Amino acid sequence: MRRLSARGAVEPFHAMDVLREQNALVQAGHDVLSLAVGQPSHSAPKGVLDMAATALRDAKLGYTDALGRMETRRAISRHYGERYGVEVPAERIAVTTGSSAGFSLAFLAVTDPGDRVAITAPGYPAYRNIIKALSLEAVEIQTDSAESHMLTVEALEAAHRERPLKVLLIASPANPTGAVTDRDHMAAMMDFCRNEGIAFISDEIYHGLRYTGDDRTALSHSDDVIVINSFSKYYCMTGWRIGWMVLPEDMVRPVERLSQSLYISAPDLSQIAAPAAFGCGEELEAIKDGYRANRALLLERLPSMGITFAAPPDGAFYAWCDVSAHTNDSMEFARRMLQEIHVAAAPGLDFDPVNAERFMRFSYAGSTDTIARSLDRMEAWLKG
Repeated sequence: MRRLSARGAVEPFHAMDVLREQNALVQAGHDVLSLAVGQPSHSAPKGVLDMAATALRDAKLGYTDALGRMETRRAISRHYGERYGVEVPAERIAVTTGSSAGFSLAFLAVTDPGDRVAITAPGYPAYRNIIKALSLEAVEIQTDSAESHMLTVEALEAAHRERPLKVLLIASPANPTGAVTDRDHMAAMMDFCRNEGIAFISDEIYHGLRYTGDDRTALSHSDDVIVINSFSKYYCMTGWRIGWMVLPEDMVRPVERLSQSLYISAPDLSQIAAPAAFGCGEELEAIKDGYRANRALLLERLPSMGITFAAPPDGAFYAWCDVSAHTNDSMEFARRMLQEIHVAAAPGLDFDPVNAERFMRFSYAGSTDTIARSLDRMEAWLKG
């Protein structure tokens, strides 16, 4: 009998299970409203679509260099100068098959089997599952609402002293909390990691989606970090599977070698079209204004339903909420919401296995009409 590997025995992504049930209800003819999946409801910007149409007609699409088309890497390099005032040579940029490939490549390039990788809880479940699949150990460090769910150096140091860490991964803005790590916290953690020989990975895929200030890349503090970003979220290009990494110089060749065998290259069409997104700021900011309006609706209406915010939703398009006034089992609560009022939301189990039963994540990436109608249904349901 075939023996399956322990590496494949990862937890399911429960938000995607909710999506499957949601799609089944839609196919059965029900009007389902989704607050579950972190995917923009808008298509890619017009400039990207026009560039893709031209490339489909005129370009000979194929494999590219494993690190990506040089013109794409140069466009990303210019973006760092224009957006952040940071000089990043194109030679240190790797174009990846979405940010997901970037995480796998980063872990493979700086770890050996059994190494410990620190992530925050609550946090994005794919981190934990990628880490396990690569035969690494995920060290989930609990964050506190009193600290706006920012990881502190004290908590990081305690985990490192217990048994040495090899990597720290920080996301800001974060999924599922929407919380932003301020520059002082970020700089302090980067300095600690440099002094202790811990690789620092900054997940910046929700940059552009901050509502209380400006984004600041980790590269503003140090070149000796791995930055992972993507065209998926702010640029509304999830299905294009196109992201990038900014690497320290000594990591470029190892990542290139790994990419050659694991992915060959990111999709050529996406590489050609994606840089056009950098010139679509007016269109993208209008989309962001929609998220801002959705966020305001949640801030106004959820507390009146007895659903409180467990973290400040300062960025991304998520609200991490305490639903313990209504349930001690958020998974069952999510199932009931979907079946009884056809509103989908993500249960806490994905993001924080320790405190899962109290929390849910509500995504406000959809249309304002979807958000408003969802809240109307929830309010009537909770009032009984």
